[in-house]
Amino acid sequence: MKRAERQYALVDLLRGARRPWSAARLATEFEVSSRTIERDISSLQLAGVPIYADHGAKGGYLILREYSLPPLNLSAAESLAVLAGLGVLESSPYQGAARRARAKITAVMAEEHRDSVAEMLGMIQVIEPGAPTDGSVPLGMLSDVVTARRVVRLTYRGESPDHPVTTVRDVETMGLLRADDTWLLVGWCRLRAAIRGFRIGRIARLEILDEIPPVRDPALLEADLARWPTRRLGRTTSVGHRTGSGA
Repeated sequence: MKRAERQYALVDLLRGARRPWSAARLATEFEVSSRTIERDISSLQLAGVPIYADHGAKGGYLILREYSLPPLNLSAAESLAVLAGLGVLESSPYQGAARRARAKITAVMAEEHRDSVAEMLGMIQVIEPGAPTDGSVPLGMLSDVVTARRVVRLTYRGESPDHPVTTVRDVETMGLLRADDTWLLVGWCRLRAAIRGFRIGRIARLEILDEIPPVRDPALLEADLARWPTRRLGRTTSVGHRTGSGA
């Protein structure tokens, strides 16, 4: 995350916080050092953001509640739906952006909705797919790769636990797909000369190549996806949007 982006996210998080955040806890949240957090807070304070330190054993940084963006005017049910949906995305390739978005929604939620929404969120649980292995590719990298439209070189583990076959493939990234309990990286596999979906949990290594792929005919992807009734986010109509495994 870039410095300016991190500082915006830091302000959003503190605006939505009900208790102080220590520098150490903020450092863990943003995956930087405590010293970097302290420098960020100092810069924000110099810029006029009313961040103050609450000292003591449970102390940390807070921000004046008056420092706020205009409210989104979401109802309690709408706030719950947005926060629950973003919570599900925390185990997706968009996990970092989802956490930052949750902080923004929480920061501008109407005060009278906070307790009821928090109570309802506490009643929602998600059974996650199997924990990723130590060698798994960081989820956050995948959304960046797709956005940048790059060719990637995958080291991909096969399906069979008895006869695991690992292949190396160059793939022209075309999108991300949620299928059942897992996320897939979808693209044109040069090894198979066809559209393939690669289960993220089976990607043992991912190398981003310098090459930007040629533009493929969108009909190739649509034809492959049309076999399953699913929906494309951003559209109001249902379309086929699932693909086969990366065999």
